Amino acid sequence: MIRVILGDKGSGKTKRLIDITNDALKSEHGNIIFIDDDKRYMYDLRHEIRFVDASEYPVAYKCRASEFLAFLCGMLSADFDLSMICVDAFKKLVRTPLDDPEMEEFFEKLAFMSEAHHCSFVLSISASADEVPEYVIRYAE
Repeated sequence: MIRVILGDKGSGKTKRLIDITNDALKSEHGNIIFIDDDKRYMYDLRHEIRFVDASEYPVAYKCRASEFLAFLCGMLSADFDLSMICVDAFKKLVRTPLDDPEMEEFFEKLAFMSEAHHCSFVLSISASADEVPEYVIRYAE
């Protein structure tokens, strides 16, 4: 399953994503990862959640969609008990524009990975619903 939290900057997306991630500990039976572009919210998450500062990994910070997908695949291949990956500041991490065909392919492959590995993905994207393509809207909350 893929979920996308849309909203303009300052609309509370990160707070909502943190709440979703912390609440997931009650229902998820596997490991949970929270990816962000800095360490700002590290202490807002419960200690059982693995926090990843993507700026420490060149392949995952200010990269193309295909590079970020490879980063996520590496996480899934290293941890078979991974059941949820939450990504804050998606547009800061992935520099491929949402209207680029590579990004649509990213979402298709993410959906495949979610199904194949029984892992949920939750992404926060700083954009309003009228600014994103239809393939993103289908995952929006």
